[in-house]
Amino acid sequence: MRNWSSARIAQVTNSQPARDHAAAIDAALDISSTHLDGPAVEMLPQAWREADLIVSHLALGATTRLIAPLLEDKHTDPGVVVVDEAGRFAVPLVGGHVGGANELAAAISEALGGTAVLTTATDATGLQALDTLDWAHEGDVAAVTRAMLDGRPVLLDRGLGWPVAQLAPSVSEDAVGPVARIVVTDGNEPEAGSLPTVTLHPKSLVVGMGCNKGTSVESLRALFDATLADAGLHPASVVAITTHEAKAGELGLLQLAHQLGVPLVDYTSEELNRFEAPNPSQHALDAVGAPSVSEASVMAHGASLVVEKHKTPEATCAIGRLPVRGLLQVVGLGPGARDLLTPRARKAIQQANLVLGYGPYVKQIRDLARAGATVQSSKMGTEAQRTAQAIDEARAGKRVVLVCGGDPAIYAMASPVLEQGTGGIDLEVIPGVTAELAVSAILGAPLGHDHATISLSDLHTDWRVIEQRLEGAAIGDFVVTLYNPRSRTRRMHLPRALEILGAHRPPTTPVAVVQQATRQRQKVITSTLANFQPDWVDMNSLVVVGSSRTRFVSTGDGEQRIVTPRDYQWMGGEDTRERDARGWLVAPATAQDPEASA
Repeated sequence: MRNWSSARIAQVTNSQPARDHAAAIDAALDISSTHLDGPAVEMLPQAWREADLIVSHLALGATTRLIAPLLEDKHTDPGVVVVDEAGRFAVPLVGGHVGGANELAAAISEALGGTAVLTTATDATGLQALDTLDWAHEGDVAAVTRAMLDGRPVLLDRGLGWPVAQLAPSVSEDAVGPVARIVVTDGNEPEAGSLPTVTLHPKSLVVGMGCNKGTSVESLRALFDATLADAGLHPASVVAITTHEAKAGELGLLQLAHQLGVPLVDYTSEELNRFEAPNPSQHALDAVGAPSVSEASVMAHGASLVVEKHKTPEATCAIGRLPVRGLLQVVGLGPGARDLLTPRARKAIQQANLVLGYGPYVKQIRDLARAGATVQSSKMGTEAQRTAQAIDEARAGKRVVLVCGGDPAIYAMASPVLEQGTGGIDLEVIPGVTAELAVSAILGAPLGHDHATISLSDLHTDWRVIEQRLEGAAIGDFVVTLYNPRSRTRRMHLPRALEILGAHRPPTTPVAVVQQATRQRQKVITSTLANFQPDWVDMNSLVVVGSSRTRFVSTGDGEQRIVTPRDYQWMGGEDTRERDARGWLVAPATAQDPEASA
């Protein structure tokens, strides 16, 4: 979800319900929008002049009539969202994609518990809109999009092989009889042909620059533009400006980076001297201790030099291209509830050319994959093959998503991916809400203080090692979450784990099991170490064992929850525990002992 605080948002209101809705939107989006309350004939034009996005709490027809004379260009006009008097609907009126109105309408509908009414064709049909990709675009978007919507063949030219988000099923690199084309290039727009064309500019270029002290942004911009133009490269593909650390505070370079909307990245002399630049300079060596700034900083950024140093009396400029690599995203789906799937994870799935994973996880999000994407599921025990396929497909230039439950880095697929080796691809691990965190929230706050997470599965870890870890967590008085606590064949592991933990904390210590966390069949059982029954646990469960300070508490409506105090001075004053012969704290057996409850 976008950070709305960076956008200038104005809300036009003229009634108390509208004012209430405007306040609720501000609270939900964590913004302080401008509220223009009064005659709409005055307020809407004012908002049009001052805002990037407008929320009109007027009727749709009235808003349309008032903004009609103000419309000029969809690339510069503010986006407008109309919210009805009851707050049931948020309708993007203009600027749906380019102006951000569709995204704002979705956020508003979520805030007010209403519905976003998206009428743009790509949103209605679930296709990826060309003007909502992360890359800059040029050309006949309307004609190419129409061809995609109509299912007519569109030729995709990926240039050097840049991975492209999943488009319509009719878009392909071998389209027969295409009626339109999409060209991916970091060069300038291709020559016009007989086919309507959209050009996409990937983020692929790095521009290295060095300069004299006090060089103006105008001089730097002139050199930047000329160097790119001479090479036939497009400024929209520039992802960073690089330089020497001695130039990191140069106002001209900072202003240029700001104009382009890219970071200014600086490197030390030691880092630059690792690279043999084709055009070294004694002047640069004397000035900053490195014989090359523009060329070497490009290479230090991981790019291959494609344009050697251009220079003026004031500055130098060189251009590099980042390696063209496929993308593998390892995506955590969270504990299962759709509203606990993060926006970043959702976007990755929607843009993937290939989605694969363990069958039940793929089933959770199959509907999010766009038409034309390949979706594959496999059985448990095929993790190695699944990982290898994901890496191979990414190396072939695709955008690949490997899904897993919870968080990818916690007992999931990020580890085997990294272990197999990800050379030749870009890798992104997208975090998810872990089962442990979901269970903790369901129970209250058992993880409120130091805690340990231990898997009882001895499939890949020797049981003696697991016992050592349990003993260490028990001695340290950690709250312990037990993953993989029990299966059809592993019956004795959980009782043994509870025995080890119980030797170091009182029998009244709270213990809970949560099955199918956040799903329709969720079940919660709370008990104590003395009364807990391992038979309550199945393969879809997590078990939480409290520390010696963990307590049962009641909520305002009388529901029982579990809490581990954040500080031992809280809820009970001084720590009254004694130490045993080894010097370890011994917990007093004074905790509550409620009956097991479901």
